[in-house]
Amino acid sequence: MPGGCGACVVLLSKYDPVVDEVKDFTASSCLTLLCSINGCSITTSEGLGNIKDGFHPIHQRIAGFHASQCGFCTPSMCVSLFGALVNAEKTNRPDPPPGFSKLSVSEAEKSIAGNLCRCTGYRPIADACKSFAADVDMEDLGFNSFWKKGDSKEVKVKSLPPYNRNGDICTFPDFLKKEIRSSMPLDPKRYGWYNPVRVEELQNLLKDNDFDSANEMKLVVGNTGTGYYKELKRYDRYIDLRCVPELSMIKIDPTGAEFGAIVTISKVIESLRKNDNGGSPSRGGDVLKNIAIHMEKIASGFIRNTASIGGNLVMAQRKCFPSDIATILLAVDSEVDIMNGARSETIMLEDFLRRPPLDPKSVLLSVKIPNWEAIRKGSRETNTMLLFETYRAAPRPLGSALAYLNAAFLAEVSFWKISNGIMVDHCRLAFGAYGTKHAIRARKVEEFLTGKVLSPGVLYDAIKLVRDAVVPEEGTTSPAYRSSLAAGFIFEFFSPLIDSEGSNRFLGNTSLANASKLKRNKSASDKMRTVLSSGKQVIELSTEYDPVGKPITKSGGLIQASADTQKHADMATNFAVVDYGMEDTDPPILSVEEAVKRASFFEVPPFLYPKQVGDISNGMAAADHKIISAEIKLGSQCYFYMETQTALAVPYEENCMVVYTSSQGPEYAHSTIAKCLGIPENNIRVITRRVGGGFGGKGIQSVPVATACALAAHKLHRPVRMYLDRKTDMIMAGGRHPMKITYSVGFKSDGKITALELEILINAGISIGFSPVLPRTILWALKKYDWGALAFDIKVCKTNTPSRSTMRAPGEVQGSFIAEAVIEHVASTLSIEVDYVRSVNLHTSRSLDLFYEHSAGEPLEYTLPLIWNKLAMSSSFNPRTEMVKEFNRCTKWQKRGISRVPILCEVSLRPTPGKVSILSDGSVVVEVGGIELGQGLWTKVKQVTAFALGSIQCDGSGDLSDKVRVVQSDTLSLIQGGITVGSTTSEASCEAVRLCCNILVERLATLKGRLKEQMGSINWETLIQQASLQDVNLSASSYYVPDFASKRYLNYGAAVEVNVLTGQTRILQSDIIYDCGQSLNPAVDLGQIEGAFVQGIGFFMLEEYSENSDGLVISEGTWTYKIPTMDTIPKRFNVEVLSSGHHKKRVLSSKASGEPPLLLAVSVHCATRAAIKESRKQLLEWGGLDGSASIFQLDVPATMPVVKELCGLEAVERYLEWIVGRE
Repeated sequence: MPGGCGACVVLLSKYDPVVDEVKDFTASSCLTLLCSINGCSITTSEGLGNIKDGFHPIHQRIAGFHASQCGFCTPSMCVSLFGALVNAEKTNRPDPPPGFSKLSVSEAEKSIAGNLCRCTGYRPIADACKSFAADVDMEDLGFNSFWKKGDSKEVKVKSLPPYNRNGDICTFPDFLKKEIRSSMPLDPKRYGWYNPVRVEELQNLLKDNDFDSANEMKLVVGNTGTGYYKELKRYDRYIDLRCVPELSMIKIDPTGAEFGAIVTISKVIESLRKNDNGGSPSRGGDVLKNIAIHMEKIASGFIRNTASIGGNLVMAQRKCFPSDIATILLAVDSEVDIMNGARSETIMLEDFLRRPPLDPKSVLLSVKIPNWEAIRKGSRETNTMLLFETYRAAPRPLGSALAYLNAAFLAEVSFWKISNGIMVDHCRLAFGAYGTKHAIRARKVEEFLTGKVLSPGVLYDAIKLVRDAVVPEEGTTSPAYRSSLAAGFIFEFFSPLIDSEGSNRFLGNTSLANASKLKRNKSASDKMRTVLSSGKQVIELSTEYDPVGKPITKSGGLIQASADTQKHADMATNFAVVDYGMEDTDPPILSVEEAVKRASFFEVPPFLYPKQVGDISNGMAAADHKIISAEIKLGSQCYFYMETQTALAVPYEENCMVVYTSSQGPEYAHSTIAKCLGIPENNIRVITRRVGGGFGGKGIQSVPVATACALAAHKLHRPVRMYLDRKTDMIMAGGRHPMKITYSVGFKSDGKITALELEILINAGISIGFSPVLPRTILWALKKYDWGALAFDIKVCKTNTPSRSTMRAPGEVQGSFIAEAVIEHVASTLSIEVDYVRSVNLHTSRSLDLFYEHSAGEPLEYTLPLIWNKLAMSSSFNPRTEMVKEFNRCTKWQKRGISRVPILCEVSLRPTPGKVSILSDGSVVVEVGGIELGQGLWTKVKQVTAFALGSIQCDGSGDLSDKVRVVQSDTLSLIQGGITVGSTTSEASCEAVRLCCNILVERLATLKGRLKEQMGSINWETLIQQASLQDVNLSASSYYVPDFASKRYLNYGAAVEVNVLTGQTRILQSDIIYDCGQSLNPAVDLGQIEGAFVQGIGFFMLEEYSENSDGLVISEGTWTYKIPTMDTIPKRFNVEVLSSGHHKKRVLSSKASGEPPLLLAVSVHCATRAAIKESRKQLLEWGGLDGSASIFQLDVPATMPVVKELCGLEAVERYLEWIVGRE
């Protein structure tokens, strides 16, 4: 979605010949109009460095910190960081030590805060960025390939790829400067692009008859508004306002700050921060500083760099855009200058917002923020104080997300000796346009509070008036939550001025100083939170299968880091009309409940349907307590791979077709295309080099795109390329399967469960796909506890909604959640600690055999009890549990939770082909059936190839890894490739390659023996040259088919979370221990663990993949669908990759890491539930809760509105009533 992901960020550089100055800023390519960058220099990631000219230190550190997986987002990450480095060097800060930059750690992290990544989990990217910061703590940087554990700081610094602050990358070369000095502006008649350089010239253009139609003309600055308001049409004429000096002026003087309308938001922030002289809050010094702090949370840096303050306000006025800027400027009585023809006028911002939509030929000229120190109405004595705060409740703390509500409050207060309290002399209370047409002032609340001495009763009455004032319009999502936020913001602003605990005893004359200190602490706290992530990574290295087991950098990682037709396509889609015959059709089935009523099901083959365990009747009879027919509903999750579905089809001779597709299963596309075109399969070749993220979404879903592309190329006899825009991709992708679960459970008084009975309804959508595997995968994860007896009835429902498909850990993530929901319910019913209930229901070796049969393996392979106890020690679980309890006793408006959760995940290997060929110079080329999705498959295959071929032990050959190249998947060169899913394709591909290498080694061994007798010693290159001359077959193919004993096995892991603010969730710490067997590459597996865990956070906490009442997807882009970002991952992220020793039936004793760790993210949800439970206990004490504080259903995802509702939408009012009642 334009501007929302950061995948197309470049560095724009503009040269001003008048002052001989270059301005560098990052920008989003997809929003930038081509004519607007006339005369600019553009730097891409490939311009920083590449395989031919050498890589930049940014590329090298990204690769060395293992910060790239699929690689689709990596180039823009590099450019965002480079932009921050370039601009930091322009500051007058002290020179940093050699090898570092002038960036701070916080700035380095923030530089990529707007860039989305779906693979890595962000932590290694943050480390790569922080490694450039002058103030970085080297001990805080995570696992990398540059230094070893225990190295000194000096060694670590020297080990980093050297960074030269005065490097040879010139963002605006001298030859371009000469061109700029002599260049002419664009011809407006040819390009339809006008660049007025004076206000008078702009006025004349707007009066011109050629600009009569608003549909033909558009005023532009940064064009970022099209990221929100999509424009399918193209204008005939554009008027670029950026060259009008009057619109770009910045003036800050004793009367206030004035900005021309085209000044970018980034420039406004910079100017306001420069003006921050650290003045006392009691003198109004916080106003401009707080405005700047709030503006930094708007959009992302590469959007703020081109978006203008005037454009933002015009969108708010003309299109009711929910602007943060309009809200915060409204609270400080800002003014705007407007030009209409030859006439201009200055009006209050509030009046501007109330007016009818601005005429297309009217222009906003400037915005003025008054200096409240100069216009204060009250006394300047120490007992008077000006307070100004802004508020924003959004899914992402650092921007790139619209807020549920924003607000800004300004108040002048003074100490009132008569009542020994605080009086509100006057106030400005502004609330954002969320469910209202524009930002508003709460006038009635202001009038009520003015002249009042603050007390709990006064604040309670004010909050009631706020709820009447902020009333969202019909159709606004989460209206009650937004109204609750408005009440909470007012309470947070005024409550520090009241001693609500002292039975009507108000704070004395020192209250103003205390309030000032509190506000400063709040600002400091906000600043602290911008330091995003740190962590500890523990791995055990093995040299048994060297170089397998080494944490080498990902194959292709450096290349990934460096790395007008659309107009007509968009127009064509608008002309396409599809007619559906609706005669004699039944009403659509849009829910699983309706599917049950109409018996609309897909059949599940018996071999895929899991077996019941034990006798459910006996289990229920043995129970002391029962919960009957409890319900859970689980929603969907979108894949949101960074690279959308895409394909390129090229017709070839003899009626053949070559199709390049981003697919997890090229073989499926191959056969489908052949059938569609009516030609033999040997006339089709499907090639997949790598995939920019898949997560299951590029299996079956990629086939229609590749097939349609091939059909068009076949009909037109010319190459055809297709890619889906984000909206189309999200509508058709389907995503994770929604479910409805009904369960009954029997249990003993000590929490030991004796029986669990389930009814599960799975929404598969309109087509069957891979949905029949879901019953089995759900049970794989759900059986992680010993349920005593387990019975279930699982139905796969056919509905008239988008077809669902397998998404990373399909079924397993839902099964794991169901298990935890049951455990939580049992613990709440018995009023005992949930961690204890989890512990008593962990499997023994005997129960493990009963539930998992042949997959359980040897007793020594059951590592979960070891992990469970090890995690308690390494994470200090018990001491931290006590700390959480103490924190919750001491704080009212923040609550924390902690949770320890196990996983047990059954995975299976599938048959996989492989081919290894040794060329005459000794280099090796490898083909495998698996596809590189970012999971490091090629890297592991490369290591195993080097290990297996190295067993021939040539003299001086050393590690053969540098000689090995893994090539693209080609469905004619290597058949039966299958589909890359289920986390085990890397292992299977490695084993297939090892079998090939064993054949080659056997062929070469005899020759080597003869040559060694003749020559004494022989190196690898000589051996291969001689083998070629003596006609030894140097190519081998294999098809690995796992035997039954190694086909399935179990994975184990556990995680801990500490959390929660009321409504807004913060993950303070995560500790993960994950059993990887003997890791093939610890660096790759570590990245997979972290990335899967963060994607799981998205499912459980953030991502709402919503449909409307007609079954149509409404979460269709980055504005409405929020995946995790840098600022939503754990603040401290600790991961240990457990090496659990030998597993002889596994591939080199390894285990999968791609999907199982995602299940551990349920711990975040459980910890959030624990925090909500504490908040509800408090609410129950205040008389604001009907029913139980501990028994409640926390939905998935547990978004801010969901959490807040369970904590009490009227918690503030109930608290104030409780306080007043005590008085």
